[in-house]
Amino acid sequence: MEPLVITWLQEQAATVDTWLQLLVIALAGAIPFVESYFGSMIGVLAGLPIWLAVPAAVIGNWLCMFVLVTFGAGVQRRMAARSQKEPTKRRERFMRMFDRFGVPGVSLLGQSILPSQITSMLMVGIGASKSRVILWQTISIILWGVLFGVLALLGVNLVGQ
Repeated sequence: MEPLVITWLQEQAATVDTWLQLLVIALAGAIPFVESYFGSMIGVLAGLPIWLAVPAAVIGNWLCMFVLVTFGAGVQRRMAARSQKEPTKRRERFMRMFDRFGVPGVSLLGQSILPSQITSMLMVGIGASKSRVILWQTISIILWGVLFGVLALLGVNLVGQ
């Protein structure tokens, strides 16, 4: 994610009341490549307590992923069925990762490569169970959000000393 976008989101969150900060962080969490991890970080750096920043970012990320998996999976499957042409290198890489690690591995590791919204739709598009994808993406979104929220808090505390 472009550092200027993250800085702008952090500035927006820091300049409004707490309930609006939570909304900004939740909306940031819904943005691909910002997601729960940078959303949590933005919230903590904007001055929200970690126990508010992380859930706000996680909820925003999760809602976006859930809506896309629930309502966008059919579209993804139809698009995949229509495009029977030669797979791209990116798709081949994804398929190797999926074959090797399955839904849990792609959910937990995939956010380091692609947004959870994209990886979840890709997994459902190739035939993975929606409920299994939603379960493992939920676990992943929470873990990544907590990890980056804690890292941001540690950074804030380190700088403040």
